[in-house]
Amino acid sequence: MERHDRIHEKCLLVVDDAPEIRALVRSVLEDAGYTNLAFAADHAQALAQFQQFRPDFALLDVMLPDGDGFTLACEMRAMDPGLPLMFLTAKDQPEDRLSGLTLGADDYLVKPFLPQELLLRIGAILRRCYPEDAGGNELSLAACTVDLDNAEVIRSDGTTAQLTAKEHTLLSALARNAGRIVTMDALCEELWGPAYFGCENSLMTHVRRLREKIEANPSKPESLVTVKGLGYRLAVKKRA
Repeated sequence: MERHDRIHEKCLLVVDDAPEIRALVRSVLEDAGYTNLAFAADHAQALAQFQQFRPDFALLDVMLPDGDGFTLACEMRAMDPGLPLMFLTAKDQPEDRLSGLTLGADDYLVKPFLPQELLLRIGAILRRCYPEDAGGNELSLAACTVDLDNAEVIRSDGTTAQLTAKEHTLLSALARNAGRIVTMDALCEELWGPAYFGCENSLMTHVRRLREKIEANPSKPESLVTVKGLGYRLAVKKRA
């Protein structure tokens, strides 16, 4: 269920010295519909890209071969005080996280990371910082509305529940195929990649937990329906 609102046209600068991380982040962002991306492998390259593209958001590694992301963040913020930025780093000590957030970072995510979690966090920052460009991305189900942008379930009684990263990935995959059967194999690959062998029981656990959040009666689901021997189908009342 791709979105193509103006948020996805924002220029995102990704700074990381590891080619495999840059490739992974590029793939995640492009698959989500982001179309304006710039990449840098070190401090100097990042400043050059910043001055050329004037990005709307920066995703920064902390450990760079010619400097560090904390200093880079300060330099970028000196040129653009309102720049939203987030750290993506292997530095996982509490004092490192505190340093990043003290500098005014909007978020701090530690490697290794779930691609879907990275996408959710970036999307949340962009929608908060650029509300005028954010479009709706909601699912209307029998017993609730799901705000996919914020991974939040709003039930008909007014209570809310937060989706986990896996639940969000699962529900998004079903929503892209709303009304059609999605096989267990397809969903397992969506959640765990091509090497998903033996994950069927884990999938059923995630389905059960998701139903507890989106169904009025999880034992008699109206929205996330099992198609025996094949997989699951999501019944959506309205797609926004």
